[in-house]
Amino acid sequence: MQRLVDNVLAVTKESVKTFTYESLNNVVRLINGVSALLLAILPGKTNILEGIHGWELKPTFRGPRLPRWMENGVSSFNQFIHELSVDSDTSSSVDYSSGEDSDENIHLASPLSQSSRVSRASSFFKYDRRRTGFFRCIFSWILLPAKFLLKIPFYICRTSYSRWSKVPSTTISQPSNLRSMKKAHVLKDHHVQRATDKRRGVIEDLHLAIEIIIEVIFDVVHKAAHCLLSPSDAFRTLSTWFFSHSSSTEDVPAGSSTDSVPAATLGENDPTPTERNTSFHQSLNTDARTCRDVITELGYPYEAIRVTTADGYVLLLERIPRRDTRKVVYLQHGIMDSSMGWVSNGIVGSPAFAAFDQGYDVFLGNLRGLVSREHIDKNMSSRQYWRYSINEHGSEDIPAIIEKIHEVKTSELKSSQSDLEEEISNDQPYKLCAICHSLGGAAILMYVITQRIEEKPHRLSRLILLSPAGFHDDSSFAFTVVEYLFLWLAPILAPLFPGFYIPTRFFRMLLNKLARDFHNYPAVGGLVQTLMSYFVGGDSSNWVGVLGLPHYNMNDMPGVSFHVALHLAQMKRAGKFIMFDYGSAAANMDVYGSTEPLDLGEYYGLIDVPIDLVAGQKDKVIRPSMVRKHYKLMRDSGVEVSYNEFEYAHLDFTFSHREELLAYVMSRLLLVKPTLKQQFGPKNARLKKKDA
Repeated sequence: MQRLVDNVLAVTKESVKTFTYESLNNVVRLINGVSALLLAILPGKTNILEGIHGWELKPTFRGPRLPRWMENGVSSFNQFIHELSVDSDTSSSVDYSSGEDSDENIHLASPLSQSSRVSRASSFFKYDRRRTGFFRCIFSWILLPAKFLLKIPFYICRTSYSRWSKVPSTTISQPSNLRSMKKAHVLKDHHVQRATDKRRGVIEDLHLAIEIIIEVIFDVVHKAAHCLLSPSDAFRTLSTWFFSHSSSTEDVPAGSSTDSVPAATLGENDPTPTERNTSFHQSLNTDARTCRDVITELGYPYEAIRVTTADGYVLLLERIPRRDTRKVVYLQHGIMDSSMGWVSNGIVGSPAFAAFDQGYDVFLGNLRGLVSREHIDKNMSSRQYWRYSINEHGSEDIPAIIEKIHEVKTSELKSSQSDLEEEISNDQPYKLCAICHSLGGAAILMYVITQRIEEKPHRLSRLILLSPAGFHDDSSFAFTVVEYLFLWLAPILAPLFPGFYIPTRFFRMLLNKLARDFHNYPAVGGLVQTLMSYFVGGDSSNWVGVLGLPHYNMNDMPGVSFHVALHLAQMKRAGKFIMFDYGSAAANMDVYGSTEPLDLGEYYGLIDVPIDLVAGQKDKVIRPSMVRKHYKLMRDSGVEVSYNEFEYAHLDFTFSHREELLAYVMSRLLLVKPTLKQQFGPKNARLKKKDA
C-alpha cells in the first residue's frame, strides 16, 4: 500500500510540475508574442531594434582592436589582457552583467557598499514613512503574490545554509595548505567565473519558487500519508527523536567527544564558511557591484574619497590614482547616472580607463541624488534631502569636489616641487581637465561662471562637454508636455514627490530582475525599448541595456530631485540657460540680487578656458541644435571653443563601444600644455631661470 501511495504521489507531483511549468511558459510566450505583434505594427522601430542582441550591456576585456590612441600608451597589464583575449576563444569573454560569485570576498566593499547603504537607507526612510506609506501600501498589496513567491527560494537557501554552518569544525576544517591551494585556484579562475551571468530574472525566480513550493507540499503530503499508513513506524521515529533530544540537554563532561564548537567561531578560524556566507548575504541574484568592484576586478588601482559640501551633503569621489602625475582629469556624469557610466565598457572602451592609460590621474565625481541619501544630518527627511536644483550641483557639489581634488594633488606633489616652482605665484602644480556629460556639462558651466563672478579660482584647464544640458527649447513633443505639466502642477506635486526614485529595496530588485527578463525575451525588451524611445522623441540609446547596469540595483540607485526636473522645465520655457527661478521676485532678489534668475548665457564671456563641445546626430534628448546654441554664444563671447558631431544617441557618449569618440576626447586632452617642470625638467628649468 505504501509503495502504491508513493508511486501515485510521485506521478501526481511530476504532473503538477509539468502542468505548472507549461502554464507559466505559455503565459510568457503569450506576452512575448503580443509584444512581437505590437512591435510589428508600431512605426519607427527599425533603428531601435538594430542592436537587439546588445541591449544588456556586456563590456568585455576584448575589444575589436586596440584604438589608435592606445597603441603606445596602454599599460602592460592591459596589453597582456588584450593579447590573452585575442588568443582565446571568442566564447570566453568576461562581462559585467555577472551576478555574485563565491569569490566576492576578494575585494573589499566600497564605502557605499550594500550593507552601509541599507543601514543608512533604513535610518533615513523611517522618518518619511508617514508621507509615502499610502502609496507603498497600494503597491505592496498589488505585488504581494510576486513578492511572496520571489522570497521563498531564498529563505529556504538561507535555512539550508544555517543548518550547514552548525556542523562541528572537525567536519569542515581543511589543512592550511589545502585552503591556500583553494584560494589560489579561486584567484586564478576569478575572471573565468565572472564570465557566467548568475543574475536571475523574475520569470526564472518564479520557476524556482514554484518548484520549491511543489516539492515542499508533496513532501508534507508524503509524510502525512506515511504516518497514516504506518502509525507504528511514525510513533517509533517520534519517540526516538524525543529521547535523543532529551539526552542532548543533559550535562556532559567538559572533555567528552560531544562538545561542539559554536558556529560563530568557525568563520574566524576557517575561511570557507565566510566565503559561503558572503554568497548568501548578497542580494537576491541581482548585480549589486559598485564602481570600486568594476575597477579592481580589472586590475586597476582604486581610491575612495568622501567629500562634504558646504550644505552638508556627503558625496563619493572615486579615483583611479596616479599620484606622481601632474595630468589630472575629472569626469562628471549626467542625470540618473553615476560614476559607473565611465567604466562600464571595460578596459577598451571606457573613458576613465583610457585616460588612466594615457598617464592621467582620474577622478570620478558623483553628484548628490542617490537613494542612500548621505548627509551629515542623519535625521534629515526625504523631503529635505531632495530639495535642491541644478544650482546646488553647480555651486555646491562641483566646488567641493574640485577643491578636494586640489587638496589631494597639492599635498601629493608638494614634496616633488622644484625650486623654480616654489617661486611661481600659481599654487596649482597640476593641470585639471574635466569631461562632463549631459547635466554634468550644465553644472560645470554654472560652476565656472559663478566662480568667475565671485572672483574665485576654478582650477580648470580645459572642458570637454558631451551633449551638455542648458538649452532645451528644441525638444520632443513628450518633453514639451512634461514641461507644461511640471510648471502647472509644481505647487501641488512638489510637497508630494520631492524626488523621483524607487524607495524600497524590493521594487529596486524587481527593476534589476526585469532588466534581465527584457534580455531573455527580446520581443518584450524590444517593446519596452521602443516605448522608452518614443518618450524621448525617438532617441535610439540603449535604454533597456542601461537599466541592467550595476548601479541600478536593490541597494542603491540614482534618483532625480523634483526641483532638478522643474529647473530643466524652466530652462525649456525660457529658451535660455538660466539658474533656478524660486517663483517670486523677492526670493530671486535674495539669492541673485535681481528679480529674475541669472541668465548664464549672458556671462559666457567670463569663461577663460578652452571648451570642446560634442553633439550627437541621433541625440533626441539634447539635440545638436541646442549644443550649437552653446557654441554660437561662446564663440560670439570670445571663448576659445570647438564643436564636433558624432553619429551618437544621448547615452552613447558614455556607453558606446565605438572608439572614435574616445580618440577625439583623448586628442583634446593632449592639447593641454604640461607644467613648466614637465616642459624643461628640473635641471633645464634652473638653467633657463639663470639665463633670464
